[in-house]
Amino acid sequence: MTTYGLLVFDGAEELDFVGPWEVFTASRMLRDGVDTVVLVAAGLDPVRCSKGLRVLPDHTLADHPPLDVLLVPGGQGTRREVTNAAITDWIRSVAQSASWVTGVCTGALLLHEAGPARGRRVATHHGFEDALQARGEITVVRDARYVVDGNLVTSQGVSAGIDMALWLVGALHGRDHARQVRRYIQYDPAPPYLADEPAAVPAGTLAATPG
Repeated sequence: MTTYGLLVFDGAEELDFVGPWEVFTASRMLRDGVDTVVLVAAGLDPVRCSKGLRVLPDHTLADHPPLDVLLVPGGQGTRREVTNAAITDWIRSVAQSASWVTGVCTGALLLHEAGPARGRRVATHHGFEDALQARGEITVVRDARYVVDGNLVTSQGVSAGIDMALWLVGALHGRDHARQVRRYIQYDPAPPYLADEPAAVPAGTLAATPG
């Protein structure tokens, strides 16, 4: 049994935790419900996320089951929470006993402040790479969708958390299981308009458009 704990706070980026939530809960279903996935916050009041989505936490920082996997999302709220000792102390404490510590987007900022990302290789949102590197005691990898350094797994921004979560369920339960999860959630990125981007179109040609 694996217990996943996803931290949420005001200003957290929605897809940073909802994407991995979808992966983890799909994995739970395909494993006949033996796993547990919970949201953890400072209190039990609704949390208003970056784009306005409100979610209800399952547990508080002081009252949650032991976590095998800790996930820390990013979002504008990280700039506030980085000075919130209650949050960073909790991350530091949980990270000591968790089998895996993960972060999405600017969640790497909180992981750095709390300690688990110090001296490690990490990924973060492309717009935050320089600022995170400037904090010191960290190596920001700029060309990888997610980075694994020991039991620390971090990803680039927003949708990249889905890739990170799929890798993690594969590490925990095998590649075939991760492939089943990916198929179940129908995650097969094929973004529209990609072929229209200048870098993807040779000079003197026109990208195909739907007829």
